[in-house]
Amino acid sequence: MRFSIWPTSINRFTFLLALFYVCIFNIPFFSVVERGLAAQSAVNWWFVGSIPLFLLCALSILFSLFSVRYLVKPFFILLTLVSSLVFFGQWQYGIIFDAGMMQNIFQTNPAEAQTYLNMSSVLSFLLTGVLPSIWIYKAPLQYPKASTMLKQKGLFILFNAVIIGLIAALFLQNYVTFGRNNDNFKRSIVPTYFVGSLVKYVNITYLQKPLPYHELGLDAHETVKHHKPKLLVLVVGETARAKNFQNYGYDRPTNQYTAKDNMLVFNDVSSCGTATAVSLPCMFSRMNRKEYDARHAHAEDTLMDVLHHADIKLSWIDNDSGCKGVCDRIPHELIALDADPEFCNGESCQDQVLVDRLKTTLAKMNAHPEDTLIVLHMMGSHGPTYYQRYPKDKALFMPDCKRSDIQNCSHQELVNSYDNTLVYTDYILSEVIGVLKQESNQYETGMLYLSDHGESLGEDGMYLHGAPYAIAPDEQTHIPMFAWFSNSFLNDSKLSRSCIVAKAKAGGFSHDNLFDTVLGLMDVDTQIYRENQDIMASCKE
Repeated sequence: MRFSIWPTSINRFTFLLALFYVCIFNIPFFSVVERGLAAQSAVNWWFVGSIPLFLLCALSILFSLFSVRYLVKPFFILLTLVSSLVFFGQWQYGIIFDAGMMQNIFQTNPAEAQTYLNMSSVLSFLLTGVLPSIWIYKAPLQYPKASTMLKQKGLFILFNAVIIGLIAALFLQNYVTFGRNNDNFKRSIVPTYFVGSLVKYVNITYLQKPLPYHELGLDAHETVKHHKPKLLVLVVGETARAKNFQNYGYDRPTNQYTAKDNMLVFNDVSSCGTATAVSLPCMFSRMNRKEYDARHAHAEDTLMDVLHHADIKLSWIDNDSGCKGVCDRIPHELIALDADPEFCNGESCQDQVLVDRLKTTLAKMNAHPEDTLIVLHMMGSHGPTYYQRYPKDKALFMPDCKRSDIQNCSHQELVNSYDNTLVYTDYILSEVIGVLKQESNQYETGMLYLSDHGESLGEDGMYLHGAPYAIAPDEQTHIPMFAWFSNSFLNDSKLSRSCIVAKAKAGGFSHDNLFDTVLGLMDVDTQIYRENQDIMASCKE
């Protein structure tokens, strides 16, 4: 019988589609398997040869369940188009599409998503998504009567199940041992893992009954009457990893602008997550990372709400993708993508707009100064278009990577671009400190900066961020945390600078400390305040 690329039987269609998924979409999976095998002292090559056959049979059975009339073509066209995007993300950036990544994707705005469009991603989508979808659409499938269809499908499933059974009988211990030593390899299987993650995300976000809302810290109140109102600016960085800051021993001058400001540098600080959609709500929640649950966090007050209960004047100014629900009940502003022709290009704005908005906000407040906390949410080092995050005069390291398909830049170009974003972040922090110094007649002033998560720059084949926390590299979880306080702020708060310096040097902090540390800095007392998680508490004289 002559073979044709146009299958007429459902079983042949299912087999060919499964074969395509194994040979193309699971290339990243086989790369993970290869790295796992390289770490073994001895390799059973018969076991290795059984892996693609096992995957082919498993996908054939799975696909057969959905290969029914009226469903088969639309279902597999949609699955193939989405799998193509997932494949590119895994292949080029090492992204793992777990439920956290699904949340991050669904909360990404269109302008941010557009930064991932480039020649490589479009070509990959055309070749691995669109062309196979055309093949699926044009396949002249024949549908026999129901009884014949069930018989043929049953035999097809049985045949594949028998092969899986034989493989299991011969290599079960090999699979168990390899799986135990390489727990992350199943996360790379397309389409099963990302579909399971999507189902989990949809279930948690849209199908589960909303929890009753729980207010926290209704008893919150200020305990100290200050000589002047306090003004604390909390700068939330984006995608900044600690290891590339000069303050942490990096051999490049990425902190040259704040060097004059005698910053407090906190060592060994960990993030709550590896993506903004997880880290931002978590760091402002009273829950610690190990107990954090997004569903419960969205159903209770955040740090900002507790400060509001204490009558602290609040403002959230956002130059990123929004506050992820943290600022919903306080005054907040999301800066428009065309807000400033000098610093915005219609897709994003450079962070100088935050400094300008800070000045405008303070000018309005100065008529009636009150204890105030202002959050500046930065665009920071958001990739992959790092080169758009800084102006030309802050491009200290050249040549830089001026493209979004960063995997096609040299490693040095990529690092240069990323380091330039940190230089610009440092410049913005120095500008914020400058503004606070100008407000010293009106307020006791201070600034606290920390990033939401870090970033991978090709280490171990990983780019960007969003890896599951359990397997995330240090580059994605170790973050910078800096602080600056005027002398009058420290004196009024009865805080010992030398004590804070010693604690900061000792390190060992995380996003878990933010909630109580900010309450302490603003002299807010409430039954939910935890002194042992306030970094500064032991430094009060």
